[in-house]
Amino acid sequence: MKPIIAAALTAVVLFPAGCADLKEVGKPPAFKPTAGTNEYYAMNAAGALPPEVERRGPVDNSSLWAAGKKSLLGDRRAGQRGDILTVVIELDEKAEMSNATDRSRSGSKSMGIAQLLGLPQNMLKKLPAGATMDPAIDTNADTSHSGDGSIKRKEKLTLRVAATVTQVLQNGVFQIEGTQEIRVNFELRELVVTGYVRPEDISRQNEITYDKIASARISYGGRGQITQMQQPAYGQQILDIVSPF
Repeated sequence: MKPIIAAALTAVVLFPAGCADLKEVGKPPAFKPTAGTNEYYAMNAAGALPPEVERRGPVDNSSLWAAGKKSLLGDRRAGQRGDILTVVIELDEKAEMSNATDRSRSGSKSMGIAQLLGLPQNMLKKLPAGATMDPAIDTNADTSHSGDGSIKRKEKLTLRVAATVTQVLQNGVFQIEGTQEIRVNFELRELVVTGYVRPEDISRQNEITYDKIASARISYGGRGQITQMQQPAYGQQILDIVSPF
C-alpha cells in the first residue's frame, strides 16, 4: 500500500509541472504580461522628485528657450518614479586561480627499560611467548599529503536593456527594474535586471553601466523547446536529489 501512496504523491507533484509544459506543445512560448508588473505600476503612479532634482518651467513666456526636460539643452536623465533609463551590460571577466599544497611528516619513537630493580626481568617471566621489554615501545610513523587545484573562468556578455525607476528611496537612490523578452521561433530569451543606482551615476545619455548598480541582479536565460531538451526529466531531477547513491 505504501508504494501506491508514494506513487500517487509523486504524480500529484509532477502533474502540474507537466501540464504547464503540455500547454505549449506545438506553440511558441508565450510572453509574460506587462500589465501588473512593478514597472507598470511605477509608470502609472505619480512619483515624487528627489530634493536635488527640480522641474523648471519656461524662463520667460517670450523666450524660445526653456529649462525643462523637453528643451534642447534640458536634462533628460531619469529623475523620478516611472522614468526610464538604459542599463548597459558589458561583462568581460576572466579569472584564473591555481593552488598547490605539499606536506610531509615522519617520526619514530623507541623506549625500553633494561634495568629497573629487576622488574623488567620479572615481567619477562610473566609475558607470553614472543613478548619482550627491550624495547618496550617502538613506533614509526610517516605521513604525506599532496594537493593541486585550479580554477579557470571566462564570461562575456554584452546587452542593453531599458529599465524603469520603480521607487525613489528616502536618500534619493533609485530602485530600478528592467525586463526584456525576445522570441525567436520556438525559443524565448529573457533578460531581467534589478538593483539600486544613484542619480549622479546616470550619464547625460540617460545610461548607467552595470558596475554602478548596487545589489545588481542580472538574469539572462530562456524557455522553450531547446531549453526543455537541455534539462533532465522531472523524475530524474527528483531521483538525483533523494537518491543516497
